Amino acid sequence: MKSLTEYLTMRVPGKMSFVNITPEVAAAVRKSGVQEGLVLVNSMHITSSVFINDDEAGLHRDFGKWLEELAPFNPDPDHYHHNRTGEDNADAHLKRQVMGREVVVAITGGKLDFGPWEQIFYGEFDGNRSKRVLLKIIGE
Repeated sequence: MKSLTEYLTMRVPGKMSFVNITPEVAAAVRKSGVQEGLVLVNSMHITSSVFINDDEAGLHRDFGKWLEELAPFNPDPDHYHHNRTGEDNADAHLKRQVMGREVVVAITGGKLDFGPWEQIFYGEFDGNRSKRVLLKIIGE
């Protein structure tokens, strides 16, 4: 069995953004030489996310609006208990919980095996600092 571990370093400007990381994941799959297997793509930070969806700007704006309605940014420690620790990012933790931590994608014939329109995204909810995404590829 073959395996490869790589890390993407993400530094997204602004508080919230979505970045298509499919090309980087596909490149790692090619580098691994795995023809049949799986790739785990995992956000290694508790205020960011990895998810699969459509690469459509209107949808991404909808995600941002919806998430901000669910968990609006509010640094006031009376609004979110987490902010009583001196942090101001409780909303980012909640947004990550909704959007998810990781995805697993099948590798078939040496390529990511997606449904129509599927792409892999990194979601940032507390930006302006470096964060890592783990790529773990296993298979034959």
